[in-house]
Amino acid sequence: MNFDLLPEDCMAHILSFSSPRDACQLSLLSSAVKAAAEYDVVWEKFLPSDYQDILSRLASPLVFKSKKELFLRLSNPILVDKGKKMLWLDKSTSKKCYMLSARELSITWANDPLYWCWKPFHQSRFDQVVELVTTWWLEINGTIHTRMLSPNTTYKAYLIVKFADRAYGLDSLPSDLSVEVRNHKSNGTIYLRYPEDKKQLLERLWMLNRIETLRPSGVATGEERVPCERDDGWMEIELGEFFCGESNEEVKMSLKEVKSVHLKGGLIVEGIELRPKK
Repeated sequence: MNFDLLPEDCMAHILSFSSPRDACQLSLLSSAVKAAAEYDVVWEKFLPSDYQDILSRLASPLVFKSKKELFLRLSNPILVDKGKKMLWLDKSTSKKCYMLSARELSITWANDPLYWCWKPFHQSRFDQVVELVTTWWLEINGTIHTRMLSPNTTYKAYLIVKFADRAYGLDSLPSDLSVEVRNHKSNGTIYLRYPEDKKQLLERLWMLNRIETLRPSGVATGEERVPCERDDGWMEIELGEFFCGESNEEVKMSLKEVKSVHLKGGLIVEGIELRPKK
């Protein structure tokens, strides 16, 4: 098909039914397609239907000359709702991603300086993070309404954390994880510790295999999950996943470890991040 034979506005209309990635790739076919791919009608289709509301919630005004420029700016994390949340668009699919800061979470005893300490942190995208001083009851909850997310999309929720150098007692027992939307609830557990390097992993697998040979038949050990390291220096804990439909529902996300009586400390919490499932 010779795309150059089509009027630019017709080509722009066709491109608006593709995706941001496809529009950029197709623009390499010819100068005519490239010109059509710059039309506002294309990029307005990729923007969320509530993008005007998003612009009104920005912590700082955003300057842009075209809908494409607006999309590209929103595809990078930007603070909203007085800096307590962060939003960005997935560059490939244009789906909305969100991050709730620690200030937006419900953390047991977070406002008592005996247990938690609020402070600025140079590696954080928010004004403050919160660090666990000491407690035996660890409970972190977050909520978001699905109307803030992209409809008909499966999301995953992640708790974003770091471990202070003084961290202790966090992996005495596994922490319980959950994500709940209406009647659907996903559960899991995780050990709050650094991922093992290759040598440590081999040593632990050898030990687990040794234990398994001595264990009575029918009793399984199970795999131990730990946080995953990210490129930005933080670690993420997958809390669970859920489907975001057309109706507005409340999503409840949680990490807690309340069974152990051992004191624990040194967990730094930045917030909860929600991203479309790949």
